[in-house]
Amino acid sequence: MILISRLKALLRRAFRGLRIWRAVLTLLLFLWWDARAFSYPGGPTPERRAARQQLRARWLTQELLHLGSAFIKLGQLLSARPDVLPAGWVSELAALQDRVPSFSFDRAQTVLEEELGARCAEIIDLDEQPIAAASLAQVHRASLRSGRQVVLKIQRPGLERLFRLDLEVMQQVAAVLQRHPQWGRGRDWVAMAQECRRVLLRELDFRLEAQHAARFRQQFLDDPNIRVPGVVWELSTRRVLCLDYLPGIKINDRAALLDAGIDPSKVAEIGSASYLQQLVLYGFFHADPHPGNLAVATDGALIYYDFGMMGQLSERLRRRLGGMVRAAAARDAASLVDEMQAAGVIATGVDVGPVRRLVRLMLKEALTPPFSSSVIEKLSGDLYELVYGQPFRLPVELIFVMRALSTFEGVGKSLDPGFSLVAIAKPYLLPLMTSSGSGSNDLLNEFGRQVGALSSRAVGLPRRLDESLERLEQGDLQLQIRMGESDRQFRRMVAAQHSIGQSVLLGGLAVAAALMGASSRPLWALLPLGAALPVGMGWLKLQMKLRRDGRIENLSGTEQRSS
Repeated sequence: MILISRLKALLRRAFRGLRIWRAVLTLLLFLWWDARAFSYPGGPTPERRAARQQLRARWLTQELLHLGSAFIKLGQLLSARPDVLPAGWVSELAALQDRVPSFSFDRAQTVLEEELGARCAEIIDLDEQPIAAASLAQVHRASLRSGRQVVLKIQRPGLERLFRLDLEVMQQVAAVLQRHPQWGRGRDWVAMAQECRRVLLRELDFRLEAQHAARFRQQFLDDPNIRVPGVVWELSTRRVLCLDYLPGIKINDRAALLDAGIDPSKVAEIGSASYLQQLVLYGFFHADPHPGNLAVATDGALIYYDFGMMGQLSERLRRRLGGMVRAAAARDAASLVDEMQAAGVIATGVDVGPVRRLVRLMLKEALTPPFSSSVIEKLSGDLYELVYGQPFRLPVELIFVMRALSTFEGVGKSLDPGFSLVAIAKPYLLPLMTSSGSGSNDLLNEFGRQVGALSSRAVGLPRRLDESLERLEQGDLQLQIRMGESDRQFRRMVAAQHSIGQSVLLGGLAVAAALMGASSRPLWALLPLGAALPVGMGWLKLQMKLRRDGRIENLSGTEQRSS
């Protein structure tokens, strides 16, 4: 029997691995096909490429749902990496909601007995039908002997074993991607897989979620407009979480709110203000505030649920955010880039000139009045487009901040068409613009730091001038000028020379094949024909490259004439 059970376990692992690798190989095949210009009927226009990417992103989302719990969580983590995935993929994965069928009530009771033991006697009137079910757990309402109304979040049986198997296959996939010359360039897939493993295994421990809930509740104890369920510690373990039962109306159910006599615009204002408080005052925030995790009590108070995904802004990052807000408000692209480098948002050792131009363009587009009603959504979209394929490395916390703000903005507009998150944010951003929200001496310290930096540059200026003049006298001074048009023309000339050389070589091989074919040993003609095959392939690639460069040159010339 032991041998048979082990054999079954090995077969399950093998079939599971094959299922995952089939999805991975299918995705890689799609990506290879989409990169080929001939796969687009009529040519690969930007609109056709965007539509194809949207189709692939939806396919990936559905595939992650079918693969189960670990991959649903993986998709949610990847949606926080716009430096790895295109913006369309990030937006699609950000909407990934893990709605899966519930497991049986008998299995739920078994988990409770295994985790709580004799403490199960405290639970009476446990509802057999769960009020919510997700990939990690499902939630049952219950009553305690003390009369306290609670909910029990019970982890799916056997989930940790399945998680570890899936995470092992993820590590193998990451190692293969890392070795690929194109997909592995500039990305550390192995490190990302290890980080996903760490985060996902932590999420299986509901004791951490209990700590998050308790800390989050502490922040709003004195705020009557915010409700956070309390933790029942004696009934919370690694696989069971017991919280107070706080019923409410879903935040996006405008009709139900109006029927209850609740002003939807007031709810939108309370929600946005509470989130800005989390960011500016506490630095500890709810990282997954979609409408399913928000409700409204009968008195209009906002209720938060589900504390598995929480974000934390370090004190250093919060100070840097203050500098970024001040620089953005002043539209000072140079200072903003300096602050982003100090915060680790921009990779070190890169040419900041093009980065500064991109940031200046983004500031001009996003911060020029009149502001649209979805300015946060537009700004986050600009950020996603900016970091993909560029030397930016946005911290995961900042991505969660932008996503949560965008979510609140969308919820606010559904509740109140005239909702403006920018107007609500002004009182909370003012401390960041003046003193980074830390104290009255910070502005003086910042002023002193800038004066010190300016004085050090002024003192070093004569020495740098003297060195430059000396190098000029000795003939060692070099002037570097980047001319994009000249570089493009030079590359086209080199490619054209290679094409001419390959054409001559192909002609010679063709003559040799013809002479050998007419000799007494015609099979010898296969030798020059075989040698001509790779040369011909290289010649065709060069012709396609020259044609593409010609189209780009014509397009740029047309733009210059029109301007």
